[in-house]
Amino acid sequence: MTEDIGAFVPGPRVRIEGQPGGPLSGLTFAAKDLFDVAGVPTGGGNHDWPTGRPVPTRHSWAVQTLLDAGATLIGKTITDEVSLGILGENAFDGTPVNVRAPGRVPGGSSSGSAAAVAAGICDTALGTDTGGSVRVPSSFCGLYGIRPTHGRIDTTGMLPQAPTSDTTGWFARDAATFARVSSVMLGEAIPTALPNKLIVAVDAFGFADPDVAEALKPMVERLTMVIGGVREEIMAPQGLSVWARAQRTLQPVEAYNTFKDWLDTGNPRFAFSVAKALVMGSLTPPAEQSWAALMRQEARGRMRYLLPAGTILCLPTTPFPAPLRGQPLSVLDPLRDRITCLCAQGGLAGHPQVNLPGAAVGGLPVGLSIIGARGSDATLVAVAQAMERAAGA
Repeated sequence: MTEDIGAFVPGPRVRIEGQPGGPLSGLTFAAKDLFDVAGVPTGGGNHDWPTGRPVPTRHSWAVQTLLDAGATLIGKTITDEVSLGILGENAFDGTPVNVRAPGRVPGGSSSGSAAAVAAGICDTALGTDTGGSVRVPSSFCGLYGIRPTHGRIDTTGMLPQAPTSDTTGWFARDAATFARVSSVMLGEAIPTALPNKLIVAVDAFGFADPDVAEALKPMVERLTMVIGGVREEIMAPQGLSVWARAQRTLQPVEAYNTFKDWLDTGNPRFAFSVAKALVMGSLTPPAEQSWAALMRQEARGRMRYLLPAGTILCLPTTPFPAPLRGQPLSVLDPLRDRITCLCAQGGLAGHPQVNLPGAAVGGLPVGLSIIGARGSDATLVAVAQAMERAAGA
């Protein structure tokens, strides 16, 4: 596959060989431009962010971990500005090409990482997920992708956005590579035992476009055969849009607090949608923040109730396939809101979630997500492997 898909940050491409003999020897990876790489400025998707900041002298924990395991870093990838985006269009660096859905966005904010893996340029890639930034591009690009349990992965050397929701994630095209990388990043072997109970989130399937729900039916049937016992439940009794509103309240407030000193002293340039999110975060009343924090507690309680050990839940990762590139804000804003309705549980409750590729609508990828109890990350990876085996049986 040609590498001219706009996945990597402009300028000379960094390459760092992995340690020989490790469990990931022979694999290549890319890192979203939120992760520090020694000797390379961390751009954060905004050309004003590196100004006046020292160049990192150490690799981020995630980059170092993959290098120590033998994987070779081949470059840093484009991200939505300071990870405040979900579609993958960057006003400074452009939009990476989604080879699985030509003419359409790759999804963001881990757009370059997902695009590079989908195109076969690297075997795996690091992304981040605050409000859906690994899960969404995984669905749009037809990849395995994980949002780990919040707090499970060391985020040292990763540019933060909203720390109570931020996670480090990664992508792969096949379940075997996904499992190899996941075992290293999670620091544990992938188990052989699988969960024995499956919940189908009927509110989430009802919220997705009808053709998406229909396209995912064979995957749900396969998952039922892999797991066994199945039942239907409503994931968000208060409403998916209510959970989304809570996440859209908490995340911009935290993002504003993360960047407010830079905004004050640097007056940086932003795309309008990014600037608007930061402004809204700065103006959110304390009463609204308090309501959202209470709703987060409700969401956490609901997910704990639904997901004891041995149980997983499935839902569409995104309500629709990748939208067309270059659409006006009046079209994109409602799409972002709908995506958040299926992604808000990640930032609110912090449970691990894995996107499973394997379905399509009109030739465009759509993913099925599985969510487990906090700490069950490796078990979800085992389910991903079992699903791939079942598909090939």
